[in-house]
Amino acid sequence: MAGLGRAELTLLLRNRTALFVALLMPALMVAAMKASLDRADLGEAGMSVGEAAMTGGIGMVLILVVHLNLVSAYVARREELVLKRLRTGEVADHEILVGTALPAFGLAVAQCALLVAGGIAFLDLTAPKSLDLLVVGIALGMVLMAALSAVTAAVTRTVESAQITTMPLFMISLGGSGLFVPLELMPEKIASFCELLPLTGVMTLVRAGWLGGVERGEATTAALTALVWVPLSVFAVRRWFRWEPRR
Repeated sequence: MAGLGRAELTLLLRNRTALFVALLMPALMVAAMKASLDRADLGEAGMSVGEAAMTGGIGMVLILVVHLNLVSAYVARREELVLKRLRTGEVADHEILVGTALPAFGLAVAQCALLVAGGIAFLDLTAPKSLDLLVVGIALGMVLMAALSAVTAAVTRTVESAQITTMPLFMISLGGSGLFVPLELMPEKIASFCELLPLTGVMTLVRAGWLGGVERGEATTAALTALVWVPLSVFAVRRWFRWEPRR
């Protein structure tokens, strides 16, 4: 897996488009959403504009750096017959998928750390209240996004079409998982439905870990909700992931 990770990192550094999306798009999205949230009343949610934007930024890192990047990587390696050749060796299927995801995981961890440090240094945010919950939320989010990336790659024909097939999860998470608009500001019935979305539990853990104000029971429920999506995604990968080109 380490060898696969090094190879994928080299390919990522050579792909300027993918590198731009991984490094700059999360920061640009945070800046854009912060400007939009300046007009919103977040008092009912118990957080400031800076807190909402920076915690939402961690969600954007998970989607853009992990999910979007990995869907393109899995599809490209499949269409180039790289995955098929790797399966002829001693590497197990899960090792191929995890090894491909390692560079995205590393970039995501680095960017999340930069967001936390930047929020504390430049926006006067507090240090994480519960670092363990924040770490668990980010780790669980990376695993979930990687699994969903493999699921999305199964229905993606080309690298170019990945921009379309990744859009549903991006839009659903942006509007319904509380990335920037907390669920507390939504109508009760809509909020109850949104609590079941894949990234909602992860975002609850992230906010609980950084900002506090969430009871342990609520954090446990959020973690269980996110955990349910992991085996479902893994089952979908085992059932429908394609190792050969879609022709």
